[in-house]
Amino acid sequence: MTTGTTQRRASIIHGYGATPEDHWFGWLAAQLRASGIPASVPALPNPHSPDAAQWTQAVRADLGTPDEHSIVVAHSLGCLTVLRALRSLPRPWRLGTVVLVSGFVDRLPALPDLDDHIGHGCDLTGLSNHIDRLTIIRSDADPYVPPGHTDRLADLLGISAQVVPGAGHFLASDGVTALHEVREAIAEQGRSGAEPVSRHSAC
Repeated sequence: MTTGTTQRRASIIHGYGATPEDHWFGWLAAQLRASGIPASVPALPNPHSPDAAQWTQAVRADLGTPDEHSIVVAHSLGCLTVLRALRSLPRPWRLGTVVLVSGFVDRLPALPDLDDHIGHGCDLTGLSNHIDRLTIIRSDADPYVPPGHTDRLADLLGISAQVVPGAGHFLASDGVTALHEVREAIAEQGRSGAEPVSRHSAC
């Protein structure tokens, strides 16, 4: 159980073609820091031509050894990278809060250049059993990640996705430079009265 914000630490992981300064990442980091939660937004290597192994290694380096006070927020391809990084951790491990925005584990028809990077996705079996609080957020009209992709990811992790109407792919070009749904998910999950995620093993 989290006893205070000073014990919590957040990692915010960007997606394909993005930098730490883009979209809503800097806003969220500033919001968290203002509430006493140290937050990092690491620059993943070669964002326009990402290498899956390099991205996973970079996320692993930023996460360190997660614990029940750790917070991880990821967007788009960063979600798959976070899931792969968590899958690669030696057991036992525990992670307090995970928020995935426009996440997926399947290839994207709109971005065939990422087919090799995405490959066969990630084995999610039992992964949510190590996460205390899990939220998945999607739009109702994402031009890059089909809503069904994010819904399938949520189903594999044993929860339902939260839908934000009209948010596109949650990019600055979609008008999304602040994402209060993510901030609220972290705030809710930091309260002792919040319900833990329901879990099942993925197929």
